[in-house]
Amino acid sequence: MTVVPPADESAQVAARVERRWATMSIVIVLLLATAAALIGLQHATMPQGRVETIDAARLHLSGEFVESNLGTAVEPDGSVTVRAIGQQYSFVPDCLLVPTDTPITFRATSPDVVHGFLIVGTNINTMLVPGYVASIRARFSNPGEHLMPCQEFCGVGHEGMWARVKVIDKAEFTRLSAGKRRMSCAD
Repeated sequence: MTVVPPADESAQVAARVERRWATMSIVIVLLLATAAALIGLQHATMPQGRVETIDAARLHLSGEFVESNLGTAVEPDGSVTVRAIGQQYSFVPDCLLVPTDTPITFRATSPDVVHGFLIVGTNINTMLVPGYVASIRARFSNPGEHLMPCQEFCGVGHEGMWARVKVIDKAEFTRLSAGKRRMSCAD
């Protein structure tokens, strides 16, 4: 019977443990990669749960996005809906007025090309695609002013396409909105 020196035995144990952990790491990485691939395939082959379309060529003539219907509106349930259009090379309206501590839904579209809808300092960031309505829910906790640049290249005037989102105190907003159907910063 040969006696294995303790150094060799501990080296064998360490090698066995390292192989097990390396195998576990590889299995975890393969599982995560498989899950990501399957989820990606499912989202690529399945339509979104809710897609709103609109006739981009006629949106200014009637319906939700006519010019008289753009801006901020207080809904009967107390929530706020903001409707806007991104068009070469401006947002209409160019200043959106919203209250603090209130559920807000931004609804926007584009009649011409793809535009970006980004509110700086928030996690609001989407694309305005002609023929589709983008709907984003938000809530602002602090008053302030945020820039809203177009972050999708839309043509030679792209660099000048930006708007503002002005967040004011809820009580001030309620006072200003009394009796008004639509609001913007210009009011």
